[in-house]
Amino acid sequence: MSETVISVAAAEFGRDLEQCYRTIGALIDEARARGSRLLVLPEACLGGYLTSLGGTDESEEARQRRLRSLPPALNLDGPELRRIAALAGDLVVTLGFCEADGDTRYNAAVTLTGDGILGSYRKVHQPLGENLCYAAGSEFRAFDTPIGRMGMQICYDKAFPEAARGLALDGAEIIASVSAWPTARTAAAERLEDDRWTQRFDIFDRARAVENQVIWIASNQAGRFGSLRFVCSAKIVGPGGDVLATTGTEPGLATAAVDVAEALRLARDGGMYNLRDRRPEVYGSVVQRYGVVGRPERETAHA
Repeated sequence: MSETVISVAAAEFGRDLEQCYRTIGALIDEARARGSRLLVLPEACLGGYLTSLGGTDESEEARQRRLRSLPPALNLDGPELRRIAALAGDLVVTLGFCEADGDTRYNAAVTLTGDGILGSYRKVHQPLGENLCYAAGSEFRAFDTPIGRMGMQICYDKAFPEAARGLALDGAEIIASVSAWPTARTAAAERLEDDRWTQRFDIFDRARAVENQVIWIASNQAGRFGSLRFVCSAKIVGPGGDVLATTGTEPGLATAAVDVAEALRLARDGGMYNLRDRRPEVYGSVVQRYGVVGRPERETAHA
């Protein structure tokens, strides 16, 4: 039996980079004190998320104000991530940030250690006006780390089963889903645990873990930023869909010790062979494009 101690955070991050470094450093110290080998931090750790999600109902004045207040765009090989790598040392750390690629911005995540970046990812699925601020990524790819083969997703990606399945088929044993997941935009509940978007967040986490038989680690932002209030709910979910540790709807650090290889063996050899028993030859409609009314677009529609 070889257990890996994993920690995941629900924490608050804003535009002040020095405060972000202090918060990340404190979480790294706490995770290390708990014996963790992996720490998963939220989306947009370095400079915070968007102040609002915008959309079709946004005024031009509000749009310009939001675009003027974007998070800093950072390079993969820049000093900011090197600073986090130095803090990480031998700890594997996953975190989100705004990545610069020339003049193009991406909502991005990296997994790194003191030796450098192990894997990077650009968010594929964009909610409610996020495309006004970021370009979209184009692939899901797993990568090797000292604690097993991992994959990464960002926030809204978790609502798409194909995204997690793609990582599982690429050999991911652990999927880190980093988020800045807010409460519902309309009819938000006073208590976070009653909010319907909190409930969706939790449902997606457990479903993605059990249907792909992976260790699922979901981080999230906490507190408020601009018009957004975040639901916390950071958690570690086993490959059977069982929640091994969670912060609930409070900020903090959730930690669990997991024998990754044994947990996957028990799930994948325990009578449900989700990956083995797939029938891709009958899934053609899954990759058809859909129109705005939810009906598949016909190949000849524009002929």
